[in-house]
Amino acid sequence: MSKAFTKESDGDGPDEDDEAEAGPALPVGAKNYITLEGLERLRAELRQLRSVERPKVVEIVSWAAGNGDRSENGDYIYGKRRLREIDRRIRFLLKRLEIAEPVDPALQKNRAQVFFGATVTYVDSQDVERTIRIVGVDEARLELGEISWISPVARALLKARVGDVVEMRTPTGRDSLEVLSIRYG
Repeated sequence: MSKAFTKESDGDGPDEDDEAEAGPALPVGAKNYITLEGLERLRAELRQLRSVERPKVVEIVSWAAGNGDRSENGDYIYGKRRLREIDRRIRFLLKRLEIAEPVDPALQKNRAQVFFGATVTYVDSQDVERTIRIVGVDEARLELGEISWISPVARALLKARVGDVVEMRTPTGRDSLEVLSIRYG
């Protein structure tokens, strides 16, 4: 069949899965837990996209559209693509904010166990000490030591106490993690 009669997606169509493009998926039936700081970061990103970035791109696209032939106008083509990316991210953020379950780790009563929002220091079987903070799926930032509550490390550590040794499955086998300290807030 000739390529002229086949539909090839350029990755910008409306049939794309917004969540696959915009962020991590939640497990089926799981609540979208998020810390208060993470919730505010998502809201700030949404405000930035709506009030600063989108209007700026719309202005560029309008200007470029007035320049004539749109098929070879790089500003127009790039602007329309960027506008779709911004709109996709806005839709994603609106969906996630709608189902967000804010949790304030400072209000955790049982501070002797690892729960959502805890900052945990542990040592693995290689004697490497790490400190992580367990946060929501939409706010995890590995470079800052913030991991999602659905990550393998967080799942292994949940409900553990100081001194507990927990097992974690890894692609190379099992690893032991010993909890050294737990703190909240």
